[in-house]
Amino acid sequence: MMTKLTTSYWPATTEYPLLDTTCGSVLRDMAAQHPNAIALKEASPEPSQRRCWTYKELLTEAEKVACHLSSRFQPGNHIGVWGGNCPEWVIVQFGLALSGMVMVTINPAYQLPELVYALKQSDCRGIFFQPSYRGTSLRQMVFEASATPDIHLELALSFDDLDDYINSAQPRILPDVSPHNPAMIQYTSGTTGSPKGAVLSHYNVTNNSRIKALLKGMNTDTINLAIPPLFHTGGCVGGVLSTLQSGGTLLLPESFNADFMLDLVEQEKVTYLFGVPTMLIAMLEAQREKPRNLSTLRTVFTGGTIVPIDIVKQIETKFEVCLIIGYGMTETSPAITYTRLTDTAIDKSETIGYPIPQVEVKIIDPDTGETLPVNQPGEMCTRGFHVMPGYYNMPEATAKTIDKDGWLHTGDLCAMDERGYCKVTGRLKDMIIRGGENIYPREIEEILYTHPAVAEAAVVGIPDDYWGEQIAGVITLKGSASVDGESLKEFVRTKLARYKTPVLWYVLDALPMTVSGKLQKFRMVEQIVSGELDPFKI
Repeated sequence: MMTKLTTSYWPATTEYPLLDTTCGSVLRDMAAQHPNAIALKEASPEPSQRRCWTYKELLTEAEKVACHLSSRFQPGNHIGVWGGNCPEWVIVQFGLALSGMVMVTINPAYQLPELVYALKQSDCRGIFFQPSYRGTSLRQMVFEASATPDIHLELALSFDDLDDYINSAQPRILPDVSPHNPAMIQYTSGTTGSPKGAVLSHYNVTNNSRIKALLKGMNTDTINLAIPPLFHTGGCVGGVLSTLQSGGTLLLPESFNADFMLDLVEQEKVTYLFGVPTMLIAMLEAQREKPRNLSTLRTVFTGGTIVPIDIVKQIETKFEVCLIIGYGMTETSPAITYTRLTDTAIDKSETIGYPIPQVEVKIIDPDTGETLPVNQPGEMCTRGFHVMPGYYNMPEATAKTIDKDGWLHTGDLCAMDERGYCKVTGRLKDMIIRGGENIYPREIEEILYTHPAVAEAAVVGIPDDYWGEQIAGVITLKGSASVDGESLKEFVRTKLARYKTPVLWYVLDALPMTVSGKLQKFRMVEQIVSGELDPFKI
């Protein structure tokens, strides 16, 4: 914008149009335009074993999955996808889209209670799953979940059996899918402790991913090293849909390893990658120890936390790339703001950029709702095509997040300058961001309150140079009860994913409270950071 802002409001700009597309239609369009171009490639350790699919082949296999599904389910039914990054995940994603089913993405780190909750809350009718993930049998947990009351799975298919499933498909006319139909349900926790399923439409995710791709300069020459997990919008939207709407190639590794990622950049002539800051720091160190030829790499994207200016400069100079910083949330499909390719290192380190096209953003006083003058911190709100229709079967939670005028309240405290660039200054909610993963303390606290020795519990985020934030559990004990950090860690680990488990533990005689009885988490953080509290040794 040429005019300087005086209030913290950014109107939607229209340099990129909004299109009536679906996840299935964008694949069909690209298969028609670039049938023999490589759409998807498996980044296995051995180069000779890297399976790949052209756009035509990917569409063909996805349509066969869709034919099977359409013979058994009705459009709009909910089907889960549970597993790590693999080509089968992507094939199923498009098969669900083409059949009009709603994809329910499930974190493969979930333990049985979390899986049961997601299947039940989303009304899943079927599930595609990876047999095992990082040594854990997902097959066994699917079997156990299937026997749980109120779970009614009519299909439970392992990725190992997907080829047979595809090969046995019978031709069938597939349904017409509206851009405004739900495409996926993405689970994101909240301060209530119960994960909420954000419903995202085809219109939400195809437009958001296409606009992001344009801002990143993605095109038919793009080879995207797709590191983010596919169960995140960063993976299945920002990775899959952005790349495949650009006509580029999605290079899909199973998991992150800094040395292997650099090897892949060199071997596969990668042009673009997305990694959270912790990953990029690890890659900088690995490249320092063993230099690779990264000359094809042009753009690196990151987000999830503030990136120090020294790291911004190192990434851009050592990798000889342009770094882009993004901000968003699951409920916004996900992008809200981006830095641009031509932005300065200072803007990339101190801001989260300015709103993407077709998106409104304002900063309000959390108490009055008034739009604030520029450079005054308040709650960021956003409105536009990218905002979810709502949380699945949670009307009250939806109403708390999206107001009557369509503004989604992010819960993040931000300040907007006269150019529209935004800075995150804090959180209304006490969410912890560890290595790009959003972690909600209430969910962990509710588990700790079930421990027989725990009287009170609080979970806080502690600044960490590598992870961004590290998780700390602070408890008081019942009577003469005693407990050690290792047993607390194991207690949480059996009920929640590993990344949600606190690694720092503290015992207090009493948790700090205000005179009105409100918990002062900031006080606990201050005490931990200052060294006033001594942690358990794990």
